[in-house]
Amino acid sequence: MARTLNGYIRKRFWIAILSTFMICSVLIFMIDLVEILRQQSKSGAAASWRIVAITLLRLPAYTEFLIGFAVLVGSMIALLMLARKSELTVMRGGGMSAWGFIWPGITVAFTIGLFGVLVYNPLAATARAEGERLFAETFGRESNLLRTESGGSWLRQDGADGQSVIGAGAATHRGLKLSAVTVYAFDPNGAFIERIDGARAELKQGFWRVENAWVTRAGQEAEKFDTYLVSTYLTPERVADALGTVISVSFWELPGLIELAEKAKLSSSRLRIQYELLLSRPLLCVAMVFLAATVSLRSFRSGGIQTMVLTGMVGGFCFLLAAEVSRQIGVAGLVPPWTAVWLPIVLLLLATTTVLLHQEDG
Repeated sequence: MARTLNGYIRKRFWIAILSTFMICSVLIFMIDLVEILRQQSKSGAAASWRIVAITLLRLPAYTEFLIGFAVLVGSMIALLMLARKSELTVMRGGGMSAWGFIWPGITVAFTIGLFGVLVYNPLAATARAEGERLFAETFGRESNLLRTESGGSWLRQDGADGQSVIGAGAATHRGLKLSAVTVYAFDPNGAFIERIDGARAELKQGFWRVENAWVTRAGQEAEKFDTYLVSTYLTPERVADALGTVISVSFWELPGLIELAEKAKLSSSRLRIQYELLLSRPLLCVAMVFLAATVSLRSFRSGGIQTMVLTGMVGGFCFLLAAEVSRQIGVAGLVPPWTAVWLPIVLLLLATTTVLLHQEDG
């Protein structure tokens, strides 16, 4: 009987959490689709399948951040539905404590968090890289004015042939592959030589290989090259530090990148913070269930349900804000990465456990 009851409660949690996640995903998909359509109206016509493909490829990376929020809202919905139908009251009458109907939710949340780290995150990282590449090829550099103006997509480098400045509409594979590339090349004395515009560029040992390149020199007609080489002294580790983003790096790649960054004497704080965030996600999902339980176990006959739900939502947003502030402190190097990530979650678990003990046991 206990196994059947636990299975029923788990089913309610699964349905509520996944439904919340799907609804949020559809909303994000529509918002991103509208933004891409707006970009299309500025840049010219693009095939409908490309627009939909870009939106779908970018969606997993955007929705990955919603896992904790979906667990919180879904857990609240599941517990409130059980309370609304007086099922929690019947379970209490049968001798089951609050911990009995929270435990199935904890197992569901932990499973979702683990799946999000081991499977969903690598898929989201791969899809995001492909989506950004397709986005840059479709809309070119005009679609990345915000990134260009902020300086995130431009890099000054030196090479055997002189200095150059390279810019890209999108950087994938930790900055080793660029799309919608522009290069301004200078000779060793600093005089301008040529401008190179290419569809793609990939970093090799000692040079960038630019594909489908148009080379323009002063007083000459532009020339087309299938492949054009631009010399550089940059190493893959330094390019990844300058152009790469931790969002497009999967969980399985992070340990190796952290080791490479430290060997190259580069800052690994962003990578370490991202790694700790992914490691802590299962525990974060469990903490969201505890937070939901503190505001969802009251009987509907007692009243005040709206206030409790609002309190839970505000508490969730306040926690996510505090966790983000703590993360930024960790990125700045003021505290160790594990402290910046794990401390807010542990404090939330302690606080919600204390509240639940007070509510249930007095």
